[in-house]
Amino acid sequence: MFTRTVSTDDLARLKREREDADREYNAALTALDRALLRLRDVPHPPPPYDEHQLRPLNEQWNLLAVRPIGTGWRGRFWSAIWSAVSPLFERQHAFNAALVEHLNRNTSVHREVATSAATTLTFMHEELIKTIEFQSRIVQHLQTITPYVDTKDREIAGIMRRINEDVGESLMGSAGALGDVADELRKRSESMTARERRYEAQIEDVRASFAVVNQVTQTLKRELERLQQAAPPAITPGSDTKTPAKVAGSSLGSHKYVGFEDLYRGSREDIRNHLASYLEEFVGATDVVDIGCGRGEFLELLRDRGIAARGIDSNHEMVEVCKERGLVCDETDALGFLRAQPDESVGGLFAAQVVEHLEPSYLLTLLDTAYLKLRPGAKLILETINAASWSAFFFSYIRDITHVRALHPETLEYFVRASGFQNVHIRYLSPHPDDFKLKPIPVSSQSLDGTPSSIALAMTLNRNVEKLNDLLFADQDYAVIAERR
Repeated sequence: MFTRTVSTDDLARLKREREDADREYNAALTALDRALLRLRDVPHPPPPYDEHQLRPLNEQWNLLAVRPIGTGWRGRFWSAIWSAVSPLFERQHAFNAALVEHLNRNTSVHREVATSAATTLTFMHEELIKTIEFQSRIVQHLQTITPYVDTKDREIAGIMRRINEDVGESLMGSAGALGDVADELRKRSESMTARERRYEAQIEDVRASFAVVNQVTQTLKRELERLQQAAPPAITPGSDTKTPAKVAGSSLGSHKYVGFEDLYRGSREDIRNHLASYLEEFVGATDVVDIGCGRGEFLELLRDRGIAARGIDSNHEMVEVCKERGLVCDETDALGFLRAQPDESVGGLFAAQVVEHLEPSYLLTLLDTAYLKLRPGAKLILETINAASWSAFFFSYIRDITHVRALHPETLEYFVRASGFQNVHIRYLSPHPDDFKLKPIPVSSQSLDGTPSSIALAMTLNRNVEKLNDLLFADQDYAVIAERR
C-alpha cells in the first residue's frame, strides 16, 4: 500500500517559508545597497610653508659685520662708543644667529610635512574609490545570486515533474522500474545537496569579503580623522582657540552631584543588583574600562568575579569614593583616556548612564575611538535612560540638569553599528511595576449592564489603556550591547 509522505499542508508551509526567505533576502539586499559608501570630498592639503621672509633674515641678521674704524681722535671716539654698546649688539647678534639657524633648519621639515600630508590625502582618496568600487561589485555579485536561486527552483520543479512521470510509467510497467526511479531520485538529491553546499559556501565567502571591506572602510575613516586632528589649524588675525567637547555638567560641584546621585539614583545595593546582569558579558575578559564609574558599584562586581578593570570619572569626589574602596580609578576625560591607550588593548568597555551626558559630536568620536582601542571579540555596553518611555523621560531624564540629549534606543543602536561594531542588539531594563500602570476595566456581565454597546465601549477603552501603558510606562532603561570583531 502506497503512503504519502508530503501532505498539502506541508507543501503550503514550504511555499510560505520560501516566500518569507525571498522577502528577507530582498530586504537585506536593499539595505546593503542603501548602506554603500558615497565618495566624499577629501580635505585640501595644508598650505605651503611661508618662506617669503627667509632671504631678508639671512641677509640682515649679522649686526657685527661692520665695525667702526678710523684713526686719530675720531677713531678713539668711535672705539669708546663701541666698547660701551658692543655687549648689547653681541647679545642681539647671538639671538639673531640662533633664530635664523632655527628657521633654516625647520624649513625643510615643514616642506616635507606638507608634501607628506598632500600625498597621504591623495592616497586615501584613491583607496576610498577602490573600496567603494569593491563594495559595488559585491552588491552586483549578490544580485546575481537571485537568478541563480530562481533557476535552481525551476530545475527542482522540473526534476519533480520528471519523477512523477517516471513513477507513473513504472506503475504502468514493471515493479523493477521503481527501483531505478528511486536510484535516480537519490542521485539527483545528492546532486542538489552538493549544489546547495556550494551555494552556502559562496554566501559565506561574500559575507567574509563584506566584513573585510567594512573593516578597511572603518580603518580609512579613522586614519582620515587622525590626519585632520593632527593637522595644525590655520592661525588668522582675530582667531580664537577653543577647547574640545566635554561632558556636560563636569563643572558642577562634585559634592553636590554626589549628593544628587545618592538621593535619586538609588542605594549602592540597588545599583549592584541592577548592574549584576551585565557580568555575563565580560566573562573571561580583562582590562575592562568602566567609563563614568561613579561610586564604583560595577567595578566592585567585576573585582568580585576576578575580572581586572579600571574606572574613569570626571567627578573628583566619585573618584575618591572608589579609591577609598580599594578600586582602580582615574580622574580623567573618557575620550582623552581612550586616545592614550594602544590600539586593540582594551578588553571591554562599559558605561552606565553616561552617554546622555555627552554632546553628540563627542559621543560619535568616542564610539569611533572605542572601536579602535577594543580588542577583537571585546564587548561594548552602553546603558542609558529610555527616551521612548514617557515616564522615564519626565521623571528621570529631565530631573538631572547635567543631561545633554536623550537618546532613542534605535538612534544609539544605529550609531554603534555605524562605528563598525557587530552583533549589536538592545536589552531593555527596569520595567515598571504593574500597580504603577493604568488599569483596564473588567469586562463581564456582572460589571456592566450587559448590553453589546457597553461591552464594546469597555473593550475599546481597554485597548486604549494598553496602548497608553506601552507609551507611558515602557521599560525605563535600555542598553546597547555590541562586539568588536
